[in-house]
Amino acid sequence: MKKRDFLKNIGLSSLGMAVISTDALAGEMLDGPNPKPKAKVAGSLPKLNYGRTKDEAERDAKLMAEKFLTEHELKTITILSDIIIPADKFSGSASQSGVTGFIEFIVKDKPEFKTPMRGGLRWLDSTSIKRFGKDFISITAKQQIEIVDDIAYPKKAKPEFSQGVNFFSLMRNLTATGFYSSEMGHKDMGYLGNRPNSWEGVPEDVLKQYGLSYY
Repeated sequence: MKKRDFLKNIGLSSLGMAVISTDALAGEMLDGPNPKPKAKVAGSLPKLNYGRTKDEAERDAKLMAEKFLTEHELKTITILSDIIIPADKFSGSASQSGVTGFIEFIVKDKPEFKTPMRGGLRWLDSTSIKRFGKDFISITAKQQIEIVDDIAYPKKAKPEFSQGVNFFSLMRNLTATGFYSSEMGHKDMGYLGNRPNSWEGVPEDVLKQYGLSYY
């Protein structure tokens, strides 16, 4: 299975996760050069246009106004999400679809993700410093991939990387969910949604088969 098809399957299955309860984000929100779209500012969310009750809209606005992740954490998430879904000839990267802001919103909407996310980001920096002397966003792309390779494959990962494996699994699920519930992700998988059609009546050959006619 090609990498892009594999990620699509992850994205589609992830849509059933509890995190997708934030349907306010759904519909608003992989190797190649020259990505077409311009990257969004880390942590920013696109302007939302959706049907919500007054209480839901007020809660969304409150969550969006809150700040949980630091700028350093948001930069780390941006880099990591783009490793998971990089830009290619079909679409932009995860961060260009708004995934960084999506994850920032989700960890506030689903507080049970706060500790795993922050703890995982700290584990990533700690591991990077021990191995390369710098935090994750400061090392080279090749060094970043070396760390990711140690935690991206649960069945192959060493026991000492268990915390990193759990964190990366969470990041991968949130990244795929955010990307494939965004407009960019919809276009990437060819999803058109509900579209109006034109009913021109029963086909003439079917009418003849049953001895019927419109006239």
